[in-house]
Amino acid sequence: MTYLYQLVYSSTRNQQCTESEIQNILAACQKNNPPLDITGVLLHSENNFIQYLEGDKDIIKLYDLIKNDSRHRNVVLLSYGPLRERVFPAWHMGYKNLPKDRVDFLTDSNEEEKKLFNAIIKGEQVQDGMAATRLLVKFFNKA
Repeated sequence: MTYLYQLVYSSTRNQQCTESEIQNILAACQKNNPPLDITGVLLHSENNFIQYLEGDKDIIKLYDLIKNDSRHRNVVLLSYGPLRERVFPAWHMGYKNLPKDRVDFLTDSNEEEKKLFNAIIKGEQVQDGMAATRLLVKFFNKA
């Protein structure tokens, strides 16, 4: 039996990582993730990335490869752990671009969630990785 795992990380986008490069990232995910049975989402802003991945326990090996990608730096693992079922079963890589000046919360978000989301997007280490995961799921499911 294969067990599911989720992994969330944030990183700082390098200046040379253009919008065209981001499209290359998404195209590679959509090509490479289906055979590996990996699903997830990618958020990016002018300065940061947040990625949520789900798959078997070996997604930690994918994370090791991602950490060395030259398009970003300051990679911080926010959460890695077991998952009961996929949150994004049909998304080999969902995607959202975050505006550069502010994020409008279209979901019912309390001040604690807003504070947590802003810490994540700034690439700050968070205490509760599962809370970060729940917040990203909420962001993609409702926004």
